[in-house]
Amino acid sequence: MRKEFFIGSFVLTLILVAGYFVLPKVYYPIHHTISAVSALLIAVGLHDAFQKKQAIKRNFPILGHFRYMLESIRPEIQQYFIERNTDGKPFSREERSIVYQRAKGVNDTLPFGTQRDVYESGYEWVNHSIMCKHVTPESLRVTIGNDQCKKPYDASILNISAMSFGSLSTNAILALNGGAKDGNFAHNTGEGSISPYHQENGGDLIWQIGTGYFGCRNHDGTFNEEKYQERATQEQVKMIELKLSQGAKPGHGGILPKEKITPEISKIRDVPMDRDVLSPPSHSTFSTPLEFVAFLAKLRDLSGGKPVGFKLCVGKKSEFMAICKAMLETGIYPDFISVDGGEGGTGAAPLEFSNYIGGPGIDALVFVHNTLKGFGIRGRIKIITTGKISSGFDIVKRIALGADICYSARAMMLALGCIQALRCNANICPAGVATQDPDLVAGLVVEDKRTRVANYHRNTIKSVAEIIGAMGLQSTLELKPSHVIKRVGESRNLSYKEIFDYVEDGDFLKGKFFKNYENSFNNAETTRF
Repeated sequence: MRKEFFIGSFVLTLILVAGYFVLPKVYYPIHHTISAVSALLIAVGLHDAFQKKQAIKRNFPILGHFRYMLESIRPEIQQYFIERNTDGKPFSREERSIVYQRAKGVNDTLPFGTQRDVYESGYEWVNHSIMCKHVTPESLRVTIGNDQCKKPYDASILNISAMSFGSLSTNAILALNGGAKDGNFAHNTGEGSISPYHQENGGDLIWQIGTGYFGCRNHDGTFNEEKYQERATQEQVKMIELKLSQGAKPGHGGILPKEKITPEISKIRDVPMDRDVLSPPSHSTFSTPLEFVAFLAKLRDLSGGKPVGFKLCVGKKSEFMAICKAMLETGIYPDFISVDGGEGGTGAAPLEFSNYIGGPGIDALVFVHNTLKGFGIRGRIKIITTGKISSGFDIVKRIALGADICYSARAMMLALGCIQALRCNANICPAGVATQDPDLVAGLVVEDKRTRVANYHRNTIKSVAEIIGAMGLQSTLELKPSHVIKRVGESRNLSYKEIFDYVEDGDFLKGKFFKNYENSFNNAETTRF
């Protein structure tokens, strides 16, 4: 629309100027009025096109104002259109407001107290202490790397979740990584490999490798050790994450529509441009739990000893337990496990896979934490969790339930200016976030959005520090499932310690099981998935 606006303005100006020479004088008053209105609109349009704060107005001069007018008059209208075909997966207005306010660095306090019905089933909270503590946000970091890791990483408790270049635009990647650099947190590359835009600003990277092995693949799609080692040993790469599955489409490989494949993306991923890029649903380098943990060890060795882990959406529980048995049998332990849930988002996924496959993230988090505890290996392995995390309370809740640190994708996209238009897979994202159209990408101003990403991260970590301080705690390490309370009925409240069963360290090795774990344990074999 920027191009169309400039062309239209030029043509309109020519018409108005020509009118002075061809119109009779009787029409001059009308012509003057039309000219004045046109000049005003052109001035507004020029301001919109050159301002750097709002990508929608920048990409759609004049027309973009209607979007903000509708939102300011009746935010629920926009939310209705966002949610009409998505089963409520996008963020709610409350969640979006938190992100927008913190990213813009404006006051995020609210008048009139609690904005939610505290007697509604599902309402959650933590109890405060009379003796509050002061917690410095800078102290909320976690070291990732066990005794088999030579180069541990000091991670923030909130980092950018996996979103690939290709799915996101060049300017979006530049802004995200710049924000990570400014805020001292990590940026997960997504399975699309490391692009020049991940490297330009120097922010810490978590290199995610999927089933397509983009960035470290042979032409036939198999794993290439030399290419992997070349990238994994780069100083900017702090951790390596092998993706088994993701919550938005578990059991289905990644999808990059051909409409979004540019020559540059084709070169970075080593894929053709004339078809959709469909990653295989499974890895080709291993087929058993024993082979899997051996491959993780190889990835760590080739990286020079950096933290290595894997990401999954929990499916068959016996398969995860088989991996844990393989760890004990071989003595090979990953440094971290990233746990995704069925509510996870993506730029493109088949409807059924998005809505009906993959367990919820909270259930998966508790299961993974419990299983590692049951095998007596929880102390060796950190847990990263993701799935609709936007606020300080979201982080506190996840860590209380068993996580060590968190990823966020959608909130980071909102900080970039995403309006949840749900056009990620069509290459027409109006905010320039999830598109490769250069005209739309130009609307996203990197320096402005980089600052907003850093602002959002800083203010959310500050919120976490204030919450745990209000609880009378000094660190996230003190958070427990009993701290988070949930209303489960009109007059019934339970802590998550009561909602879920939590095992003790080494219980499985002692033959102690909760009923829903024993069958999975007995069915787990290290020689097959």
